[in-house]
Amino acid sequence: MNKFIIMGPNGAGKGTQASLLCKHYDLVHISVGNILRWNIQTHTKLAARVIRHIMKGYLVPDEIVFEVVKKRLDEHDWNYGFVLDGFPRNISQAEFFMESYDVDAVILIEVPDEVAVQRALSRRVCEQCKLDYNLIHHRPKIPDLCDVCGGKLLSRPDDKPDAVKEQLLEYNSKTIPIIDLFRQKDLVVSVNGNKQIEQVHSDIKRELMKLDVLRITGWKR
Repeated sequence: MNKFIIMGPNGAGKGTQASLLCKHYDLVHISVGNILRWNIQTHTKLAARVIRHIMKGYLVPDEIVFEVVKKRLDEHDWNYGFVLDGFPRNISQAEFFMESYDVDAVILIEVPDEVAVQRALSRRVCEQCKLDYNLIHHRPKIPDLCDVCGGKLLSRPDDKPDAVKEQLLEYNSKTIPIIDLFRQKDLVVSVNGNKQIEQVHSDIKRELMKLDVLRITGWKR
C-alpha cells in the first residue's frame, strides 16, 4: 500500500496528475476540493458552512477540512493506497495528518506563479457531466460546450481572478512552510510542472522510483 500527498499551487495540475497516477497504479484519488464542491452542488449541510469561504477565495477553516479528510479516509476503500490532493494547506493541517496517518511521499509540482494563475483562470467544468477542461491544454471542439454531453462549460466558483490571486498568496505564505517540514523527513519529490502533462507524469514516476517507496505489485516501471 502506498499513501501519497500531491502538492502545488492552484493551477499546477495536481488533479490531473493525481488522476493519472491513480488510474495507472490502482490508487484512490482523494480530492478535498472535489468533495467540497460536491457538497455545494448537492446542497448538503456541510455546504452552508463552506460556501461563504470559497466564494470569496478564502481557504476553508481547518476544523471543516479535518472533518472532511477524516471522514473520507475512514471509508477505507483505498486497498492499494491513495493520492491526497488539496490537503494539507498549512502547518496545523499537516500536524493533524501526521499525528493520525503516515505518508510515503509528498509529490510537489512546481510552476511559476504567473503560469499557475493563467492555468487556473483557464479551467472549465461541464455543468452536466462535470468533465474538466482547460482552455490551454484541453479545449472543447465547440467553444463553451462539452465534447461528451454538449453541456455548457462554466468556470469553477473559486476560479475568479481575485479568488485565484488570494489562493496563491495563501499558498506562498502558508503552504510552502509545510513543504519544508516534509523535506526535513526526506519525503518530498519535486517535478517541473511547466511541461506537457505526459512528461510531468513520467517525471513523477521516475522520482518516486528514486525514492524507493513503491511497495505494491501494481506499480509498473
